[in-house]
Parts: sequence; structure tokens; C-alpha cells
Amino acid sequence: MNATDRTPADLLRSALAADPGRPLVTFYDDATGERVELSVATFANWVAKTANLLQGDLAAGPGDRVALLLPAHWQTAVWLLACSSVGVIADVAGDPAAADVVVSGPDSLDAARACRGERIALALRPLGGRFPQPPQGFVDYAVEVPGQGDRFTPFSPVDPEEPALIVAGAELTGAEVVERAVRDAPGLDLTGPGSRLLSALPYDTWEGLSAGLYAPLATGGSVVLCRHLERLDEEALAKRIESERVTAARH
Repeated sequence: MNATDRTPADLLRSALAADPGRPLVTFYDDATGERVELSVATFANWVAKTANLLQGDLAAGPGDRVALLLPAHWQTAVWLLACSSVGVIADVAGDPAAADVVVSGPDSLDAARACRGERIALALRPLGGRFPQPPQGFVDYAVEVPGQGDRFTPFSPVDPEEPALIVAGAELTGAEVVERAVRDAPGLDLTGPGSRLLSALPYDTWEGLSAGLYAPLATGGSVVLCRHLERLDEEALAKRIESERVTAARH
């Protein structure tokens, strides 16, 4: 990160300028066998497209609340940074009835219908696949996002002192997210560029968000984000840690 980075979106821009080709998020789903690796450049492209969808098609802007009803997943990480890019509040596992936009995985569609604003559904299928049949009342993210622009510019500058994230009842500004992520890094054994943290923590707590995204991003490291890791035995986990060159783990 640079000393001038005040929001998570700033951290991503600095990472892109420093080394766009390095891995940033490697995702495993041990229920499906999926593995996806996103470089900084590829991740940033997904973020730009998602931010354009959020700001343009969904008409979301600073101060609006986006309820993210999603598990720890690479697409959730994309949405978190897209929200930061636009300046909207990412409300993790938040009340859809109180949100301007809801973003739902396939297991929370019924709850998401309480949102009276725009509703986005993510199939969370391998390779970012779409729903075989789009859920009624929802926009299918995988259908809409590919056609969005590859570069993003917010209509209004993002204020780092405005609310940016709500998780487990705590509201944080963009600046506080960055400060806490940097502060967490030593305790997560993130020592700088080249650090590679394996995290199987859920995204519904600050600890999970920090280990699974923000702290690696803030320190020039990367994350191996694992869903359903409990399905691996100790030998398989040890092999993953070795093959992915993991330097620290939280699970």
C-alpha cells in the first residue's frame, strides 16, 4: 500500500500499479472441486465491471446500502471492492429490507426478496457461471457483468471518512477498514509482499474479512480463500499448503 491509500479501492489501485500479474485471490470450494486463481489485474477487472454495474445499471451511489448475502467466495471479495469503488456501504449479511440493493447467493434468495430495491443473484457456480434459470425478481450477475466497462470512475469522489462497511453490527469507514487491515497484518503473519495467507474463516465477521481479503491486500500479499475446507483431511490440507506456497493459515 501507499501512504495515501485511505480506502480499500485505493489499496487495489496501488496493488495494480505495483505488480498487476501477481496472484491476489486463489479460491477453493472443496464441495465442488473448484479452484480459481485471480491475479491483481484480473481481480481489478472484475471489480471495475461490477462497480460499473452497481453505479450505472443499479443507480447506486454514496450513502446507499448494499446487503451482501454471500459466503466467503472470490465473487464476494469482488463485490466488497466494487462497493468501496462506488462509495456505497457494504452491509455484510445485512437486513435486505433495510437495503437499497441486495446481492444474494443461491441459498439466500428467499430472504433477499425482502429488499424493495434492486436485487442481484449470484449462482456461485464454477468459473462464474450463470443460473440455468434466472430467479424470478432478480438480475443474474453472471449475465449482466460481462458487458460492463473494464475501467471505472465514480460519479462522485469517495470520501474515506464516510461509512463503507457494516459487519457483525459494527460500522466502519473506508479509512478505518484500511487502518484495521494494516494493524491486523502482523498478527496474521503477513510480513509483506510474498506473504500468502490461507483462510477458511467466514466473511460474516471482521476477522474473516480481514484475513480473507483486506489484510493481504493492504500488505502486498495474497489469500488462498477456502470454502468447505472441513472436507479435507490433514494430509490433503498439508499438500495444499505446500502446493500453494502458503506462509500462514487461519481456519
